[in-house]
Amino acid sequence: MTKRTITPKTSKPETPLPCTECQAGQMHRQYVTYYTYLGEELISVPDFPAWVCDVCGRREYDPNALNRLSLILSPTAGTTTLRKRILPGKKDMDNKATRVERSE
Repeated sequence: MTKRTITPKTSKPETPLPCTECQAGQMHRQYVTYYTYLGEELISVPDFPAWVCDVCGRREYDPNALNRLSLILSPTAGTTTLRKRILPGKKDMDNKATRVERSE
């Protein structure tokens, strides 16, 4: 029996983008520390993906990573949301008039 080595898929190197600030530099993907305030508390996130210019230092944070971070830092993170379920053909029981029976 021979051993097989599994190599991870190598992603193609990301090509640098021209800087939108100085137009002279190139934006390269790097991992930086991201800082933000949540209320009055300072939150720092190490190894956050960003595009950084090699000339002026402008940072543009990865939008997908920002979306995931905002979900984590959301005040409702970890809580379940209960929604009132309305079945088709059924009306709200509170608004239903009581049925009057006739006696003959």
